[in-house]
Amino acid sequence: MAREHVGHNEIAQFAKDRVNLPKDKADEYRAQAGRLREKLTGYLAEHPDFTLKKMLLSGSLAKGTALKSLNDIDVACYISGSDVPKDISALIDYLAEKLRKAFPNFTPDQVQPKTYCVTVNFKGSGLDVDIVPILYSGDPDWYGNLVSQEDGSFLETCIPRHLEFIRNRKKLQDTHFAQVIRLAKYWVRHMKSERSGFRFKSFMVELVMCKLIDEGKDFRDYPEGLQHFFSYLAQSDLRELIYFEDYYSKSKLPTFSEPVKVIDPVNPNNNAAKLYTSAQAAMIADAALDAGDAIDAALAATNKEKTVYYWQKVFGTTFQI
Repeated sequence: MAREHVGHNEIAQFAKDRVNLPKDKADEYRAQAGRLREKLTGYLAEHPDFTLKKMLLSGSLAKGTALKSLNDIDVACYISGSDVPKDISALIDYLAEKLRKAFPNFTPDQVQPKTYCVTVNFKGSGLDVDIVPILYSGDPDWYGNLVSQEDGSFLETCIPRHLEFIRNRKKLQDTHFAQVIRLAKYWVRHMKSERSGFRFKSFMVELVMCKLIDEGKDFRDYPEGLQHFFSYLAQSDLRELIYFEDYYSKSKLPTFSEPVKVIDPVNPNNNAAKLYTSAQAAMIADAALDAGDAIDAALAATNKEKTVYYWQKVFGTTFQI
């Protein structure tokens, strides 16, 4: 394969310029989430019976897989107590009320209940922090019941273990594993604008990548790393059971009836792809096949114009060199 015009270094530069959340922004956002957590910790020291027990940065910012387009961050808030509502709408209102008590300097309009979370707005930066409730019963590993952002159902989760799970894979190939995830997520973003009905949530992208790195795939060369990802999707049609044994054994898995089975690494009963149809899986596989073919064509192209043309099929017209 010829790499005269675009190879690993050019893709890395594109990622730095167009794909990645800049380090100064990431640091700023983490610091703002950290200040929320510190304020709550101080409040808890004075009010040990307060029902909000812990705040943890979660989502792509916490995992190091955030895109430049990030405009809000996720924070999990552990809630405990016999008076905590079990109805979702009442729970969200309850969380908003408790947040206003814990952070009295916020104006009422800065703490807004939404459908499945409470959004806190930082007026200075304009950043929105989505605070998602987790019903907590004292588990030492911080398992609790999360309000799912997909359908509002309660879902057992463990934020510290989710972060540890990704962190352990990132250690295997330093910065490269997270970078290829970000590139894949950028491809998904482009596909959503190009293909009506296309969906492929970030959590599933991350878990597919985790499966591949567990199998020994090399992500240190970005075109090759992306080809591992696209080849797997195209060949498997997302019909293969994906699971991990970091925190449970395969024997703990129930029988899943859904066509796509990508199992949560901290909860063997949660199929992260349970809402995906066969048609949606086929759309992902078809898009991946096209992307893989485009990369092959780009790497074999004889001039810069053709090379850029094929890479734009993967990333859109924002790809320029």
